[in-house]
Formats: sequence, structure tokens, C-alpha cells
Amino acid sequence: MKFQYIDTHAHVNFSEFDEDREEVLKRASDEGVFVVNVGTDIESSKRAISIAEEYQEGVYAIVGIHPHEVMNLEREGLVDKTLAELKELAKHPKVIGIGECGLDFFKLSEYNPETDLEKVKEIQEKIFRGQIDIALTLDKPLMLHCRESYGKTLEILYDFFGVHGVKLRGNAHFFAGSLEQAKAFISCGFTISFTGVITFAKDYETLIKDIPLQNILSETDCPYVAPVPFRGKRAEPVHVKLVVQKIAEIKGISIKEAREQIEKNVNQMFFA
Repeated sequence: MKFQYIDTHAHVNFSEFDEDREEVLKRASDEGVFVVNVGTDIESSKRAISIAEEYQEGVYAIVGIHPHEVMNLEREGLVDKTLAELKELAKHPKVIGIGECGLDFFKLSEYNPETDLEKVKEIQEKIFRGQIDIALTLDKPLMLHCRESYGKTLEILYDFFGVHGVKLRGNAHFFAGSLEQAKAFISCGFTISFTGVITFAKDYETLIKDIPLQNILSETDCPYVAPVPFRGKRAEPVHVKLVVQKIAEIKGISIKEAREQIEKNVNQMFFA
């Protein structure tokens, strides 16, 4: 799979792009940027597939259930039905992974004070494990969302890695953990991806220096966290070039070297 840059985690399937989606994807294509749109529920996953179907190459989909969605599914008794539907969506040839899925303990404080937070964590874990099962069954990588939950996420991954070994693989999206946690993900067959945040947040520099380039991917998480000089505006996939440029700068290597190694990493993870 040949490209110059790839945004491994975009949301051009979101409503923020309804007015100019085609133009945004054309800008990416014109700049040699491939795009992977990531679902957060069944509808956004279907939309990611629908968009990918419009392009012969350069636009792909990852389908999954974000941890923010899981309690609604539990309340409505739709967990099993949704996981079954997700598994069918994931068989589409343009779907290259499962996610974004995982655990999010950051927003637990936003629940009603009477909410049983341990129950929320339990349901998040149940649906996360269900999506890992789908990924393993279909032999596709995971796209992880693990905000303030790295320890528990790794604990769950170790359970599966102990049984399935290298068949378990994926990417830790929008990584904000420690070097030790990054190394733990890598030991389980996961890559680490960075967003435009690294262009303005200095605390990522040591982390990026110490993580081997062969374990790094590039992403935007657009429409969020636009890089410098677009801070405060809507991010879009073409901005991933600035992420790769910053990774190269931090590592003291050429943009070409960074770009070519990330290309190899992506091909090995998603297209091998």
C-alpha cells in the first residue's frame, strides 16, 4: 500500500465535515495523505464505511464502539445485538481495524452522583473485551481509546496476549501515558500514535525521543486538536504532515526518514 503520509485516526465521518467532506478528502489526496476514518458507534462506523466505498484507494474505515457509548447500550439492552452488528460491519473489505474501543475513566466524574461507577467500568470492560474478541476472530488490529485507564487496559490486553500472542495487535491512539506504559503496549504488539498536540505541548518530546520510530504512527484525531499553526480551528487529515514533521524534528532525523518508517509501520499493522 503506497502513500506518502497517513492519518491513521480521523473522524471525517463526523458532522463537522458534512458541509465540505469531499473537499477535505480531496485536499488530503492531493497532498499524498491517506485517511482512516474511525467509528465511535454503529452509525458513525457505517458512515466511515460508506465514505471509504466512494474511493478506490486512500480512504479506509475502522469500526467500533467508543466507551462513552456503552452505558446507553446497556440501559437499552442492546449490548449483544450491537456487538453482533459490529462484527458484520467489520467484515467489509474497506474495514482495516476495530475501534475506537477501550476504557475511559476520565469522564466518570460527569455521571450522575448516584451512578454506580464500578458498574460503568464493568460495562466498559465487557464491551471492550467483546471488541477484542471480534478483532481476534477477524484477524484485524484494534484502535484503542484508553484515557486515564492505561493500567487497566494493559491488564486486559495481557489476558488476551497470554492466550493469542502476536495475533493480538493494534494501536494506542492519542497516546498520553508514560514511557513505561508505551513500552508495555509495544510488548503486546501495539504501536503508539501521536496527534497535533505534539506541535504545542512540550511534555511529549522526551516520550517521542525514547519510543523507537518503528513503533510510532501518525494521526490527527480530526476535527479535534489541530496542530500549530491551526490551533483553535478544525483539524483535518492533511494536517498529519505537520505531525510527521514534528516527530522528525524531535528525533533529529529527516522528514523523509520519519515518513518512510511510519509508512512501513502502517503497512505492517493494517495492510500486511
